[in-house]
Amino acid sequence: MKSLTDTYTLYNGVKIPCLGFGTWLAASGEEAERSVRAAIESGYRHIDTATAYGNEESVGKAIRESGIARDELFVTTKLRNPQHGYESTLAAFNDSIKWLGLDYIDLYLIHWPVPGDFHDCWEEKNAETWKAFEKLYKEGYVRSIGVSNFFPHHLDKLYKTANVGPMVNQIKLGPGLTQPETVRYCRGREMLIEAYSPMGHGSIFSSEEMKKIAEKYNRSIAQICLRYSLQMGYLPLAKSVNPDRIAANAKVFDFELSDEDVKLISETKGEWSTMRDPDFITF
Repeated sequence: MKSLTDTYTLYNGVKIPCLGFGTWLAASGEEAERSVRAAIESGYRHIDTATAYGNEESVGKAIRESGIARDELFVTTKLRNPQHGYESTLAAFNDSIKWLGLDYIDLYLIHWPVPGDFHDCWEEKNAETWKAFEKLYKEGYVRSIGVSNFFPHHLDKLYKTANVGPMVNQIKLGPGLTQPETVRYCRGREMLIEAYSPMGHGSIFSSEEMKKIAEKYNRSIAQICLRYSLQMGYLPLAKSVNPDRIAANAKVFDFELSDEDVKLISETKGEWSTMRDPDFITF
């Protein structure tokens, strides 16, 4: 990957820009709108949001007013946990389309595999939800469909009834958090792996090891994390609400980490290398 406009190709042929702009914790209203506008102005063409973030309306406004042709932008959103199920998924998607103000979505994801409301029937609910996803995909309302936070055992259950396999699994990946079993499984099924929170929600900035690596390359720790993710073959989602950092985070294509440093980054441990267990979430 040599630029923001380079792409991965999903197994159905859809191309997806190799670095995404994430909007988690960007509040609805002016903050989300400003950050997405800044990202598009900095050259990002892949915007990731979710109903649970509460900012689809603001994200959509920034996209529509950007002046960039719709087919040059790749937009992802995600199904909110309480809305699993066939009819409720279709209704939730209609809400997302309305809030975003778009005619179609490039990628629609199941946000979590075992929502708090469905601990006792998650397999059945995911099957119903995925049936609705397949309908939206086949009817052209979404160009690709996938999942987020799914482990292999969640995917095994989904494949029992799926007619179209997930094209993407968006999981938490970054320094010290490599999820090798899930990564191997997804690659074996031709799923693209997206890395959310590639900077560990910011806790990585306190790492002395990462500070040394950043100094070695004369880069920021954020740039090191994003470059690492790309070299691992993931699609990272960069997130910031600061326009200068948004622009800086896009400048990760003109250097390369050594194999030794990639290994060091993979093995570093700290608060940034922890994650929620998707089988035991309560929301």
